[in-house]
Parts: sequence; C-alpha cells; structure tokens
Amino acid sequence: MTPREPRAAVRWPAGCGRDACNGGHYNRRMIVTRSARSARTRRGFTLIEILVVIVILGVLAALIVPNVMQRPDEARVTVAKSDIAAIMQALKLYRLDNQRYPTAEQGLAALVTKPEVPPVPPNWKSGGYLEKIPKDPWGRPYAYLNPGVRSEVEVMSFGADGQTGGSGIDADIGSWDL
Repeated sequence: MTPREPRAAVRWPAGCGRDACNGGHYNRRMIVTRSARSARTRRGFTLIEILVVIVILGVLAALIVPNVMQRPDEARVTVAKSDIAAIMQALKLYRLDNQRYPTAEQGLAALVTKPEVPPVPPNWKSGGYLEKIPKDPWGRPYAYLNPGVRSEVEVMSFGADGQTGGSGIDADIGSWDL
C-alpha cells in the first residue's frame, strides 16, 4: 500500500493479539469493518443501471440508423457526379487537341486508347486523357451521347435501376446535372 491510500480498519477477535491466538497460532480470520466491506460491494452496475443504458442506446439507434442508411445512396450519386465531371473534363481536353469530340462510335474508349475508327484524331495525346474509363457506382458503364440531347455531348449514368428516367436513386445522372 502506498502512504496515500487509507488502510482498512481491522479488528481482531476477542482474546487474540496480532501475532497469537488460540494457543499461540496465528488466526487468519479477521473481522473487517463496515467501510472496507461496503467498498467491496460497490463494484459493478445494478440491473436497473444496465437497463437504462440499453434503453438509451436503443433510442439513439432508432434516431440515427434511418439517417445512416440513406448515406450510401447519396454517396453513390456523388461519386457518379464526380466521375462524370472528370470524364467531361477529359472530353474537353480531347476536343482542344483534336478540334472535335470522339464520335458515338469511338465512344469514351477514345479517351484511353487512340481511336482507329475514322475520324482518327490528329493530335491524340500519348498516354490518353484518362487512365481508364470508370464504371458507374452501380457497376455499369457510363453512357456517351454525341450529339447529346441537352448539349453537344453528354455523359450519363442511368442510376440504381439502370433504366432511363426514374426518381430518387433511380434517376438518371448526367453531365447536365453538373
């Protein structure tokens, strides 16, 4: 024990000293005072305390889980928009070098490998404009339209359902959303 810690008060049985009891033998049986005994019994939690904590955790889970469950869908839409922005930037660089966007037949692959289908780009940058064409967050390729419906060219994902139209996470995400 360190000097700062209080010692438990010990009371020896009647007729026993510290060193001898019952004919000179040491009696290991001590009577511990009430303060030392209550310190031992105060360890742990009661059943009521545990139940209160479980109820609080349940209420927090009921409030938080619905919000967290929507986050993956929001994250996929954000990733799709980010990918489309990167592809559109690469298309703009392609156009600066070659005076035109890749044709619909050449597709987005023209950003990674030099097209062999006419019109062959005269100033295609060695190494390409993208390292690779990403897939949308749902594992499908991005669609490329040249000419586009809303602008000269369009890049789009058909959302979670993979079909045109839709709402919410099934809605189309395109370069027109940027």
